[in-house]
Amino acid sequence: MPIGDTLGGFIRPGYNPLLVADAPTIGTASSGGSLAISIAFTAPSDVGGGAITSYEAVATDTVTAAVFTGTAASSPVTITGLTEGQSYTTTVTAINAYGPSGISAASNSFQAAVALELWGMGNGNYGALGQGNTTSYSSPVQVGALTDWATVVSGTAGLAVKTDGTFWSWGRNHVGQLGNGNTTDTSSPVQVGALTTWATVGGNEGHSAAIKSDGTLWAWGYNNSGQLGQGNTTDTSSPVQVGALTDWLEVACGTYVTMATKTDGTIWSFGSNTYGNLGDGSITDRSSPVQIGALTTWSKITCNGKFAMALKTDGTIWGWGRNDSGGLGQGNTTDYSSPVQVGALTTWSKVRAGSDSGGAGWTMAIKTDGTLWCWGRNNYGQLGVGNKDTNSSPVQVGALTTWSKIAPVQKSSYALKTDGTLWSWADGGDGQLGHGNRTSYSSPVQVGALTTWSVLPIAASGITQLALKTVS
Repeated sequence: MPIGDTLGGFIRPGYNPLLVADAPTIGTASSGGSLAISIAFTAPSDVGGGAITSYEAVATDTVTAAVFTGTAASSPVTITGLTEGQSYTTTVTAINAYGPSGISAASNSFQAAVALELWGMGNGNYGALGQGNTTSYSSPVQVGALTDWATVVSGTAGLAVKTDGTFWSWGRNHVGQLGNGNTTDTSSPVQVGALTTWATVGGNEGHSAAIKSDGTLWAWGYNNSGQLGQGNTTDTSSPVQVGALTDWLEVACGTYVTMATKTDGTIWSFGSNTYGNLGDGSITDRSSPVQIGALTTWSKITCNGKFAMALKTDGTIWGWGRNDSGGLGQGNTTDYSSPVQVGALTTWSKVRAGSDSGGAGWTMAIKTDGTLWCWGRNNYGQLGVGNKDTNSSPVQVGALTTWSKIAPVQKSSYALKTDGTLWSWADGGDGQLGHGNRTSYSSPVQVGALTTWSVLPIAASGITQLALKTVS
């Protein structure tokens, strides 16, 4: 029998498996943007019996084993259509007239991400907008030209993590909140250390916190109330680990307060507790993490330093802490030092707590039906209901069912719709609403006409707003 391969049960004459190319040498898989992965490789040392005609790359979902492919004539090969947030490994094969080569070794594991630009607007004091200056802008301006941003925190200090796991900061640094080992302000993003293992970040005024991909929790900056979780009140201008645990999942920072969830569904808090805002049933400050109750059904945490709101896996919202403006949604202005449920609904999907320099602040929330609800302080129209009346119970913002993300920032409110548009309202005195003016609004107003906005800050303070948008 002649040497050949099988095709529909027949052997193709002339095929010789000994003449296919050697396997390529895999390089690094990196973000290609728009949910694509770009795979670099080195061509085979031996191309076999004929010139290589193409290369095929395969990306395999590390969880579902779903396969995606791409081809190219040379390195790199790009694979598109991946799922955001999913992790993949890749391999590459060379193809010549005699067929496919051996398969390369698998690449590094890589998480697919949309290419995202970073934009800012509002007060530029301390370099908070990352423009290399201290100028304020009343319309969105891009921070640099990079498209690999993943998460962001806005305020007098900007904090962000990139898709490569690096951590960057800029803006005010009077107490070391930028984490770069000094107290010098910087007006452009500067990398914090050289690590590529940062996953998510939180921050508020004088201190910051972050979680690494290994599940460890780190904090730095001002520590007057023990908000760094070190068992003391000593400031530090570089990240220090909070304990030795590796099961932290999400972190949120308020003024002098840090809160975090673990992978087991518990919530922990530390720092200032003047109003019972740590939720442990006391008004005693804590300089090390304390668990809030014994429940293991918490899914999201948000705090502003005076009160906190949290979402459970059953779709209920709970709050605790200072309530002088009705920000806890209880229909009253009573403070609570332990979690209390907001109504009886089980259809909440997102919640964020906001505050300004006076009063306890306000809360924004979205239901599973896409409706937007707000309650609490409304002196600047931050509830978005067309007036400045305080509401201590949830009130719906308009009748739309297309709201997707929310961010209450000091004296102002921001939200994204499912169509990728950005909306803002309340105080616009520093141009932070992005409308090209310094006007305040008590109802949502669209920021420009773009439909590519994607991410609002994880936590926020100050009179600066940052946001991420997809590359248009």
